[in-house]
Amino acid sequence: MDANEIKIDTYTDIKDKSFQFFIKRLFDIILSLVGIVILSPLFLILWIWIKLDSKGPAVFKQIRVGKDGKNFTIYKFRTMVVNAEAKRELDINPEDMNNFVFQSKSDNRITKSGAFLRKTSLDEIPQLFNVLKGDMSLVGPRPEIPDIVKFYPESYYQRLLVLPGITGLAQTNGRGEIELGKTVYYDLKYIKNFSVWLDIKILFDTVIKVFKSEGAF
Repeated sequence: MDANEIKIDTYTDIKDKSFQFFIKRLFDIILSLVGIVILSPLFLILWIWIKLDSKGPAVFKQIRVGKDGKNFTIYKFRTMVVNAEAKRELDINPEDMNNFVFQSKSDNRITKSGAFLRKTSLDEIPQLFNVLKGDMSLVGPRPEIPDIVKFYPESYYQRLLVLPGITGLAQTNGRGEIELGKTVYYDLKYIKNFSVWLDIKILFDTVIKVFKSEGAF
């Protein structure tokens, strides 16, 4: 699985599918709005639980890199202690980005409520607001932090050609446990083969993955 093997043609793979991307955006707006309304009681319950479990805000905000390299603020339910980012240095080797893994099973910064939220992926549901705003899509490459993107090899930048997603092909093939090189490979494969039907398949596969609690920590 080598991301360098996949070359995205911005016309054939993206512009030529403009109608499908339009339908995708309509689905994003409708489903995110419905999701926010239906899940609003759950939002309140989780907000209270997180506040009772540890000090700090219930919602975590972070700068991520989106489509065309534009930064945006992502929303998540907080799963770590306050100032967790300052308590960990990213061990990045710019010469070996393929084997970089961002998440760790033994991260002692994760709170008790956070462990459950990560396992069930409930920490991600505030991103429905990102989808409604147009920063993200329901399906697409996961958005990366700027400190990692700045070390991207040239081929990796292709994953910024579309809106980032709450879930994607990489998440249905390993979620948080796979290396960056494999993640980018699956992301580029998704962009290359994008269709509305592929999005639907990924959403169903994601639900199955979440219920099985595979690859999440």
